Formats: sequence, structure tokens, C-alpha cells
Amino acid sequence: MITFNTVVSLSEQNLIDCSGSFGNFGCGGGLMDRAFQYIQANNGIDTASSYPYEARNNACRFDQQNVGATTIGFVDIQSMNETALQIAIATVGPVSVAIDASKSTFQFYRSGVYNELTCSSTSLNHGVLAVGYNKTTSTPYYIVKNSWGTSWGQKGYIWMSLNKNNQCGIATLASYPLV
Repeated sequence: MITFNTVVSLSEQNLIDCSGSFGNFGCGGGLMDRAFQYIQANNGIDTASSYPYEARNNACRFDQQNVGATTIGFVDIQSMNETALQIAIATVGPVSVAIDASKSTFQFYRSGVYNELTCSSTSLNHGVLAVGYNKTTSTPYYIVKNSWGTSWGQKGYIWMSLNKNNQCGIATLASYPLV
């Protein structure tokens, strides 16, 4: 979250522990829109420093005094439209996207442009953050932040193929909060 030129890291664990009543399943998964609904109804989400990631389901410990951001709603980007996704990234900023991360090539990704022809554009199982894209190289790509820590991929990021028929579902289920 960027506020007044300051980057505020928000708590994934807050969502894991507290957004179940909105249809999410803690470490078992969920949808970004449901997380946005929780944040809106809850009047905020705690900072990551006040509510750190623990990689397990726990009781909700949300504390209004530690709110790092609020939202007034969210926008769903037109499904399977990579042009709309790129416009949103360029004009709004980072966009949450759901992808197919089931392939071992994704799980053990280290570097380069990820181009997995056998991943699904509709069976989505992992939420990530599309933070940018690069069309100036011979192989255009999205710059995507994963949640698996900095030892995975390129310091926690992956370059995913851009304009390859919505590869891995990058543009199937994309949304961003209104702040």
C-alpha cells in the first residue's frame, strides 16, 4: 500500500486469521475480492509489522490501533483481458491476480520469463500481485510479486509471460482496492 509516498506493508496473517466470515479459508485459500470486502467492513487491515506472517491459521487478533490501510471498495478488471490488466497496472498500480501455480516449474522458478504452456487459465489456485510489466524486451513479461518469501524466484518475484493468451490465468481474476 502506498500512502503519502510511504510504502506500508500490510498483514497477510490478518487476512488469513480474520476473513473467514467473508468466505475465505485461511491458509486453505480464498479470493482477493473477499479479502477486500473484509477490509472494507472491518474499517482496515493491520500492518505487517504489527501482525506478522506466521504461515498457519490462528485466532483473529486484529487491532484497530494498528491499521495500515482502509478501502472503500474494489474494482474487478474485465476477465481474461490482458490489455485491461496492463492499463490498470500502469494507471492504478499493483493489481491482485489469481493464477495457476500448480506446476513444478512455477514452484521451483528461479529466473527468466516464465512461459508454461500447460498451465490453466481457469483453474486458479494462488493469489499474487502484478506490480508492473516490461514490453521492451524480446519476450515481454509481467513483474509479479509472490508471497513465498525472498528466497523464492527472483527475490520473491517472477517474470510471467505477457500477451500469451492469458497464460496461467494472469488476467482471469484480477482486482484492486479503492483507497
